[in-house]
Parts: sequence; C-alpha cells; structure tokens
Amino acid sequence: MKIKEIRASIHTSTISVPLLERKVQGYGREEQKEFVFCEVETASGLSGLAITGHFLARSVVDALKLYVLPVVRDMDVRDLEAIHQKIWSKLNPRAMTGVISSALSCLDIALWDIQGKAANRSVAGLLGGARKTVPAYVTFGFPQYDREQLAEAAKLQVSKGFSAMKLVVAVDKKGWREDAIRIRTVREAVGSNIDLMIDANYLFNPVEAKLLCREIEDCNITWFEEPLQQNDARALADLRAHTKIPIAAGQMEGHRWRLRELVERQAVDILQPNCCFCGGFTEARKAGHLAQIYNLPIANGGGWPLFNMHTFAGLMNGWIVEWHLGMVQVGEMLFVNSPAPVNGMLTIPDAPGLGLTLNRDALRESEVRE
Repeated sequence: MKIKEIRASIHTSTISVPLLERKVQGYGREEQKEFVFCEVETASGLSGLAITGHFLARSVVDALKLYVLPVVRDMDVRDLEAIHQKIWSKLNPRAMTGVISSALSCLDIALWDIQGKAANRSVAGLLGGARKTVPAYVTFGFPQYDREQLAEAAKLQVSKGFSAMKLVVAVDKKGWREDAIRIRTVREAVGSNIDLMIDANYLFNPVEAKLLCREIEDCNITWFEEPLQQNDARALADLRAHTKIPIAAGQMEGHRWRLRELVERQAVDILQPNCCFCGGFTEARKAGHLAQIYNLPIANGGGWPLFNMHTFAGLMNGWIVEWHLGMVQVGEMLFVNSPAPVNGMLTIPDAPGLGLTLNRDALRESEVRE
C-alpha cells in the first residue's frame, strides 16, 4: 500500500448557533473561518481522509502538496515510524511546530484511515481498542450569547442528554469579572450534577487567571482549559499550585516535546493531545502513553470530535471528547450520517478506518478557491 497522491484544499462553512437567529460565518470564533481537508490515495486505490484547522490554512495546503508528498511518495502507509522519521529529518529537523505539524497531522490521520480500511478495523481498534464508546461534553457557550441566552443554551444542551459542558471565557470586554458572572449563571441554570468546564484559549495573563479562579472556586469547575498566554508551562504550574480547579492544556501543541514539558513541569491535571494538530494519531498515541506513565487522563480539547474520538476510545487513559457545536456542523456537512452522541455518549462506528463517508458534493461546494 504505497502512497501515490496527496490532495489538499481549503474549505469554509456557516453554522447555526442555538437561540441566535443569524448564522455565524466559519465554525465558532471570528478567526475560525477556514479549515483544511486532505485526502491521501494509495497506488492500490485505497484512500484516507483528514482535517486540520484554520491556522495558516493556505500554507498547510502548500506544505502537503509541494513538500510532504515528494518526501513520502511510494512509502508504505503501514511504515508510520519510517514516514514520521523521514518527515522530521527532511522537513523539520529543528522540531518546529505550526504549519509542518498541521500538515503532518493531515497525512498521518489519513494513513491511519487507510490502514483501518485495509485491516477492516476502526482506527480506535488499531490504537488499542480500550472501549467502544466514549463520553462527550458539549462546547456550547459561545461569546455571542448574553447572560440570559447563555443560561437558556445551557439548559437546552442538558435537555439533549449532555451531562458535561464547556463555555468560552477571556473574550468579554468586561474582563474576568464578567466571566465569573457568566460561569455562575450557567452553574445556577444547570445545577450541581453537570460537569462544567471553562476555556480561555490562551488569552489570560497569570494575574487575571488567578483572580478568576479565586472568584469561582466554589462553582465546582471540572477543568480550566488553556488559561494562560503562550501555554507557558512554568506559569501554568504556578497557577495550578494556587487553585483547586484542575488545569487542562495541550490541544494545539505541535509535537510530543511540548506536551512533555506540560507534564514534567506538573502544569496540568489533564493532558489534551489533539490528533488534528499534534502530528496525527501517531503523535497523539505517544502523548497518551506519556500521560499514562504519569498517571494522567487525556481529554479532547480543540474540537474535531469525529477524528479525536478514536484516540480516546483507543487508549486506556482516554476520558472525554469535545462535542464542539461549530466543528460538529462541519462534520455534518462533509460526512453522510456522521456519528452523534446519544445521552452524552459517542459510539465508535462499526465501519473500518475513521468510519466516515465523504459527501463529495458538500466538499466541492464548500471549497475556497483563489
């Protein structure tokens, strides 16, 4: 099963946000307008697919077509360590992240999809098959909501069977005090039996994060995700030492060494490798094993649940998958009868590989052309 071709393209979408009348361009925040779709084809005709996010999307497409393909063409898709080693050696000898990590993520996910199809097993099964189902938490708390809408949106998701949910913080112009009010509003709306996570997307400085933590420690927060600018491991460790709220991070880290820093600095309670950004399932598995050694759970941040669900079902310390409403709608657009949670639980598809059937009409219609 030799690699023959890599196709990559940029796509966009609009999403409907519950309780808001207008559609939102992209799939969440203002900058999330585009994503990269990738398809790898073998000489035998088998193909695999993948997605990565909006970061420097055009450069990721160029990297896949112009640089990655010449390096890996005619290599066997099963030789994942050899493929990674060659890419590291030829394209990334200084272990940089960003574009090269996103491109490698696309390639690797597609190769695991192909391997699963060839072996008639799911990617989760190939990764270790720890479980057939995984819990999902819903990222529902869009910053477009006012306080009243936020409470109604939270209750709506509970009515749909979710017992865990996450809202965005650190983006309101009124600062951390408004975040504290919004968090309390959600907690009062859903009661004490719902897991509640918050996500700052790297945007707080250490003082602001500490002030927010001090204000909401009685709200029984399940985790505070990526609270600090630059995911500064030293500062995260300091924050963790000063709050009872568990700290989660790692979703956008581009390789295992950055994830290792979070673990070794004792900066996190939950490690969050995301296969769409960290170098694919091959790197995510290594991150999961690293976390196992330190007795840490892994959980999904950064979305793209239809891919990441395989990591957390495959590995024994896999915990919970992010059901990000924006990225979920991208999946519903691109894939026929894509998996969906029932009472907050996602079941790994019976179909081999990723278990996804591509809607090529939707793929063509959503493409961004120069």
